[in-house]
Amino acid sequence: MNESKTQTRGKIKIAIIGVGNCTSSLIQGIHYYRDKLQEEAIGLMYWDVGGYAPGDIEVVAAFDIDKRKVGQDIHEAIFAKPNCTTVFCPDLPKSGLKVQMGRSLDGFSEHMKNYGEDYTFLPADLPQPSKAEVVAILVQSKAEILLNYLPVGSEKATRFYAECALEAGTAFINNIPVFIASNPEWADRFKKKGLPLIGDDIKAQLGATITHRTLTDLFKMRGVKLDRTYQLNTGGNTDFLNMLNRDRLASKKTSKTEAVQSVTAERLDDHNIHIGPSDYVAWQNDNKICFIRMEGRLFGDIPMNLELRLSVEDSPNSAGVVIDAIRCAKLALDRGEGGILYEPSAYFCKHPPRQMTDTEAYHQIEKFIQRPRSKPHEVSYISRRPRESVATEG
Repeated sequence: MNESKTQTRGKIKIAIIGVGNCTSSLIQGIHYYRDKLQEEAIGLMYWDVGGYAPGDIEVVAAFDIDKRKVGQDIHEAIFAKPNCTTVFCPDLPKSGLKVQMGRSLDGFSEHMKNYGEDYTFLPADLPQPSKAEVVAILVQSKAEILLNYLPVGSEKATRFYAECALEAGTAFINNIPVFIASNPEWADRFKKKGLPLIGDDIKAQLGATITHRTLTDLFKMRGVKLDRTYQLNTGGNTDFLNMLNRDRLASKKTSKTEAVQSVTAERLDDHNIHIGPSDYVAWQNDNKICFIRMEGRLFGDIPMNLELRLSVEDSPNSAGVVIDAIRCAKLALDRGEGGILYEPSAYFCKHPPRQMTDTEAYHQIEKFIQRPRSKPHEVSYISRRPRESVATEG
C-alpha cells in the first residue's frame, strides 16, 4: 500500500448545502481516489495537501430542498434527478447519512417550475429549518467546514448559511458568485470568529474562466494589444436552467468579467468585453461548451484574432478544485488561522478578495500549503458550540 495513504492526519468533516451535480462529483471523487495509489491518481492538482489525501474528506451533514433527495441516504441522493453529471464512481455503499431539509429562501427561481421533472427542482413539502436548527445540526455533526453549493443568485440563502457557519463555528467555502469573502464586512466577521473563509465563486480545474484568463495573460506577456473579447457558454444542467433568469446573474457576470479584466494589460471598456452564460440546451446535460473570441493587434498594428471552443463536463471540473479548497481550509483550522485565506481564494476562485495572476496564485498556494503552524492549535468542538441565546430563530 502507498505510504501516502497510511500517514494521513485524520478525517476532514464537511457539511454541504445543495446536493446537486457538483456535490455528486465531489462525493464520487472522494471515493474514487480513496483506494488509488498516488501514481494512479490522474486528474488531481494535489494528491497530498499538508498530510491530507482526497479520501480523508468525510461528509457529515447535507442540506437540500428537493423531495427526491431530502430524507434519502446521500449516496443515493447524489444520483437522483435533476442531477445529470457523469457517473464515474457507481455503486457507492450506503453512507448512513440522510439529507436534511434546507432553507429555500431565494435558492429556487420561479421560472424553473415551467420545465419537466427531469430538469428542475421539486421542492419538498416539509417545514424548513430555522437558523437555530441548522446550527444545531452542524454542531452535533462536528462539521468543521461548510460548503456552499446553492444555485447562482441565491443571495439571501447564502447569507443565511454564512450566518449559520459563524454561529456553529465552521469554516466556510463559498463556491458560488454571491460575495461573502470579497465583502469586507463578512470577511471581518469570520476573522473575528477565527474561522477560515475561502471564496468567492469556484474556478474550474480547466474551464472557461481559467482558459480565458490564461490566454489574456499570454496576450499581455507577448505584447499583443487586446482590443475586445467575448466568452459564451451553453449547458444543460440545473445551473444553466436557473441562469435563464437574468435577474439572478448580476454577481455572476461581475465575477466572471472581473476574473478576466484583472489580468489584462489595460482594462477593456465595458462594450469591448462580454463574459457570461449564454443559453440553456437541455440535451447537453452537464456538458458545458464554451466559445471564446479574442481580437487584438500584433507588431506593426497588424490585426489578429483567436477563436476557441472548449467542451468539458462541468461539475467534475469544479469538484477537483473544491477537494483542494477543503484541505486548505482544514490546514488553516489546524494552524489556528481565521479570516480570509487569500492564497487559496486567489488560486481556487474567480472573485477573490485579492486578485492575482494564476501563475502568481500557483506559487502562493504552494507556500501556503508548506507553511508551518503559527501556533499549536487543536479544534475544540465544545468551545465552538454556540451559546443557546445566540442561536436564535432565523
